[in-house]
Amino acid sequence: MIIEDYVAIDLEMTGLNARRDCILEIGAVRVKHKKTEATYQAMIHPHLELSEEVIGLTGITNEMAARGRELDEVFPEIAAFCADFPLLGHNVIFDYGFLKQAALNRNQEFEHQGIDTLKIAEKLLPPGEKKTLAILCDRYGIRRERQHRALDDALAAMELYELFESQYEAQYPEVFVPYPLIYKAKKQSPATGRQIGHLRELAEYHNVVLNLNWETLTKNEASRQIDRLIARYGRIPKPEDIT
Repeated sequence: MIIEDYVAIDLEMTGLNARRDCILEIGAVRVKHKKTEATYQAMIHPHLELSEEVIGLTGITNEMAARGRELDEVFPEIAAFCADFPLLGHNVIFDYGFLKQAALNRNQEFEHQGIDTLKIAEKLLPPGEKKTLAILCDRYGIRRERQHRALDDALAAMELYELFESQYEAQYPEVFVPYPLIYKAKKQSPATGRQIGHLRELAEYHNVVLNLNWETLTKNEASRQIDRLIARYGRIPKPEDIT
């Protein structure tokens, strides 16, 4: 079954947990009749300081992230870009989980079938070999200008899929059939008044400017911001602690 229409997609995130961490960058390639029809790329303001691990992995700096757009603005665009196309990616369920969580938080639908180049590689290539996108790109001579950047990785996954399809589809057509993507997202509750008050007090005490969307701040986001400020600057001393 040759799939001619799909959207290759990749996300960069601030962490691995879709309920707690943030989408940092989205890259996508829409393929129609086996030809690239359009591309999409957006940097998203995470409203937090990036870890050294994320900066080292992606090359995205805090300054770059601070120039990003709001996810409330970006999400409708990527949802429209994907339309009802199957989503293709390397371990695509990981990226889908973040998009599904973003949709649920905004009371929107985001249901798609998936094509996973990692699953395809696991079924077609010898067991025991590592099958990361980087390793497979090296193996097949797929060039990426930047590793761990969303659009570059989406393009690489697309090229990897096309290569697998040309070599194996005739013999293993069942491997290339899209399947329903299932991720059980849980809607995040809005931050409580107590959390917001504590966060504002911490920021004011430590003279930190927080560029947050207070109206859409969730409990998890507020808790993460509070923990970040305390870890970096310390708690607000209690009166009995001041001598």
